[in-house]
Amino acid sequence: MDRSTETLAAGAAALAHGGDLDQTLSTLLGAAAGATGAAMGAAFLADPDRPGLQITASLGMTPENDRTFEAAVNEANHPVAVAARELTPSFGSTGSDADGSKLVDALLPMVIRHDGVDMGVGVLAFAWPAPHTLSDDDRSTLLAIADLAAVAVDRARLSSLASERSEWFERMAHTDPLTGLANTRTLGRVLELELARAARQGGEVSVALIGVDGLTGVNEASGHEAGDDVLRAVATVLAESVRLVDTVARYGGDEFVLIAPGAAGMTVAQRVLDGVAALAEQHGRQISVSVGLARFPSDGASSEELLASAAAALVAARGEGTGKLATAPLKTS
Repeated sequence: MDRSTETLAAGAAALAHGGDLDQTLSTLLGAAAGATGAAMGAAFLADPDRPGLQITASLGMTPENDRTFEAAVNEANHPVAVAARELTPSFGSTGSDADGSKLVDALLPMVIRHDGVDMGVGVLAFAWPAPHTLSDDDRSTLLAIADLAAVAVDRARLSSLASERSEWFERMAHTDPLTGLANTRTLGRVLELELARAARQGGEVSVALIGVDGLTGVNEASGHEAGDDVLRAVATVLAESVRLVDTVARYGGDEFVLIAPGAAGMTVAQRVLDGVAALAEQHGRQISVSVGLARFPSDGASSEELLASAAAALVAARGEGTGKLATAPLKTS
């Protein structure tokens, strides 16, 4: 097996088995340097979410060299920036070593094609102390390494995109899109788990049903977008008021549920009442909530019974006016 074939085999293996993009690019730089005798090499990536080129892997360079090189290549007329922009490889003397001697450089754009359109994802840069002559085989090897690197970058980005989409769908399946709180599906699962834990340990769980006062009037007077603003404001207070062990969820049009393990349910519910009362006016109205609180096991042995008790307590709280809290069996405060 000749040197070029060995290099491409090593590059293909790095692409096939490498999991981390930085490591894969480092391996490809090393394979290219081993085949062509390059003294230095660097991989610059064009991040779609950030301006300019960022150095991702390097060979024969110190971290200080990396930072200096990265700053230099982001000048519009730098050869690396030109190669990234024009997607054209170049071979020649374009720089100087620390002692002022010329360096023979190779700049290889990493190019992928999607839907018939070529897109640059970065540049591989190599340097040799002069005098050095690149053979046709050397150039072919470097171009092939650049193609492998482009595939590695594209694959890593597609994998990252797929992971982000999966996380997004997972999050959407468990959260309310308007408020970002848990949805009813998550609420039901968490409540069942907390009740089972409390039953095993002889503990307590509080379930508070929280209703936004006068939301229908806000919708009628100012529109549903105004009502959504009110719901988001209340949701923010809920998220900031609860403990790490608590769960808050959107339960209905104007209702939320708080699940509070332990004996602190009343304290957390009162904190929510006070936090909402302290909010600035929304669309010319002061926001308030009413709360109905039920406890396991005294007010219900199942999630259905607890929610029903909390709903009855909420009706009692609203019967006393706005911004009130009632506990099952229908005590108000």
